[in-house]
Amino acid sequence: MANFLEELYYGNVDPQARGYRKGSHTLKVSKNINELEEKLTERLSGEDKAMFLDFCNAYGELMGESGLDSFLVGFRLGAKMIFDTFCSDDAPFESYLKD
Repeated sequence: MANFLEELYYGNVDPQARGYRKGSHTLKVSKNINELEEKLTERLSGEDKAMFLDFCNAYGELMGESGLDSFLVGFRLGAKMIFDTFCSDDAPFESYLKD
């Protein structure tokens, strides 16, 4: 990647282009959730089915917002650490090596 900002501008950086590792615990849990949702959807009917699907959609929306929040908080924390690293010499003790 020659220039990160240029690659980002052209849409060549996609931090969400990720998948589960084969055989991982997370993949197994995800498959289980999908199977359970399908089974429940098949068994339910009418108002119960509609309410369950509304629940699934609301929960998915909440998880999306939660993921965004975690990304923003983590990104800001990293930016603050970088800013502090490059823009601050504050430390509890005074250096004897100052010019």
